[in-house]
Amino acid sequence: MAKRSPWVYIPTLYFAEGLPYTVVMMMSAVYFKDLGASNVLIGLTSALQLPWMLKFAWAPLIDFFGRKKHWIVVAQVVLTILFIALALSSISTDPVNFGIAVLAITALASATHDASIDGYYLEALEPSQQALFVGVRNTAFRLSMIFGSGAMVCLAGSLTAQTGKSLAWMTAFLVIAAVMLLGTVLHAFYLPNKSQEQQEEVPQAAALALALADSKASNGRDDAAANNGSNNGVNGSSTSSRTQHPPRNYLNAILSYFAQPGAIAIVFYILLFRLGDAMVMKMIPPFLQDPIAKGGMNLSVQTVGQIYGTVGVGFLLLGGIVGGYLVSKQGLKRWFWPATLVMNGTIVLYWLLAVFHPQSILWIYVVNSLEQFGYGFGMAAYTVFLLSTVSQEYKAAHYAVATALMALGLMVPGMASGYVYEAIGYANFFLLSFLITVPGMISICFLPVWKKETKAAVS
Repeated sequence: MAKRSPWVYIPTLYFAEGLPYTVVMMMSAVYFKDLGASNVLIGLTSALQLPWMLKFAWAPLIDFFGRKKHWIVVAQVVLTILFIALALSSISTDPVNFGIAVLAITALASATHDASIDGYYLEALEPSQQALFVGVRNTAFRLSMIFGSGAMVCLAGSLTAQTGKSLAWMTAFLVIAAVMLLGTVLHAFYLPNKSQEQQEEVPQAAALALALADSKASNGRDDAAANNGSNNGVNGSSTSSRTQHPPRNYLNAILSYFAQPGAIAIVFYILLFRLGDAMVMKMIPPFLQDPIAKGGMNLSVQTVGQIYGTVGVGFLLLGGIVGGYLVSKQGLKRWFWPATLVMNGTIVLYWLLAVFHPQSILWIYVVNSLEQFGYGFGMAAYTVFLLSTVSQEYKAAHYAVATALMALGLMVPGMASGYVYEAIGYANFFLLSFLITVPGMISICFLPVWKKETKAAVS
């Protein structure tokens, strides 16, 4: 069988992973605002985060049953169909409620899709390649976010004058469906079937250049962990035991995450760290689109897409490169606090926009670019820490638990964001969003990272 290059399928897998998440959690905010939905309703759509929060409940099934490649391909077929349904919902008599229903199902399929891809990542790559492709997968995931919230939003905005809102958004969603279909065909025929299949060697220069940050994190298959028993303390009988007693080990896979040293501090950190990020994530698009009278910046849909899809792309990638390089070269201990402060500090810039309302759009580009840089830089440290909390024995299950906790920390404040804006206005909203990042930053002091370097940073 011919070698299948990870330089082809890792970027395409993580672009496909990021696309439905972008549609559900980011692009939908601009879409519903353009349809006239209230900020309260847009904030409540954060409840669509629920499947990502609960995916730990079924993630072990991906480890126990079938090939991860099959899970991936089937999930992508389902997602393609759902994107077509979302396109049709935009021309229905009730596009908001129909759209929310479709997005809820999309979130469920996407959460399963994520767990499958994250597990496949460690199944298909050699350990030495896994550290290298952390940066590649992160870049691909973030580019899919730019594609959805930037290029496709810009497309819908530019078509609105010629076709009207309904047909414009339908076209954007159909383009997304076509992209997902192309990825499905590629992955069905190109993804390697065997775990730890021999891959082409990666040049050292490329390894150094691509040691970027990862916004998600890798996790893998139980039988791959068993095969590496000499490195992680899992002997060959562990896979057999899991196969023979799936219900018992299904529960162990989940509960063992909370049995690790420092589990209480880890859980509090994951839940609290992104509180402010969750608040602003849902309200930035309405803030940019709302008229000046409501405290917004009065931008068109097309302009919002251009802001996210042009200069922001370069600063996003730059932040990921700088953050990933510094953490990988000098360790998490040294850059945990600087990365955290840079990431959370960008919220203050939106507060300044809301207070002063500069007339030049240049300032909005500057703030968005710095936000993108801060996000890429800050998530490098966050991701490296999450990697260190994942057991080699239950990779997919443990990372599903970690990301479920993160989703819970995003969902609750996101749902409240619309109500908070209605009560105190945009300026006070952004100031409050920054202040609630303080508990998450304080929780860093109690993490086990200060006792020993994380496994991810060591690798």
